Amino acid sequence: MQEAVRAVGQRLHVVTASVEAELEPAFATIERRAALIVPADPFFTSQRDRLVALAARYALPASYPFREYAVAGGLMSYGPSLADVFRLVGIYTGRILKGAKPADLPVQQSTKVELVINLKTAKTLGLTFPLPLLGRADEAIE
Repeated sequence: MQEAVRAVGQRLHVVTASVEAELEPAFATIERRAALIVPADPFFTSQRDRLVALAARYALPASYPFREYAVAGGLMSYGPSLADVFRLVGIYTGRILKGAKPADLPVQQSTKVELVINLKTAKTLGLTFPLPLLGRADEAIE
């Protein structure tokens, strides 16, 4: 990510939080003209609604790893479909319960990736998305 940011002449400022009490102070350190990229992380997923609310309060455009963030009011998400991931987990579980040895099962990874854009949040932030990007979105929330 550092290389990509430098290639377009921007700066990357990494902000961390690992417990709920660190979220608000972390947001307070983010520059006002910045954007936020939230990585896939179990802690962040457990704090989804709070992260979306803080991004709204600080008027930060934010990109999230799963569609559930955009549905909760986040600006946009791009990442694997959790429904597809859970479906694969269910298939594996079923095979194991029927007697398959886990070591004998092939490694699988979800290949379904979703781009979800929340147009209501974009309007609140005063942002617009180019039509080609909107056309590629799997879902546009209005």
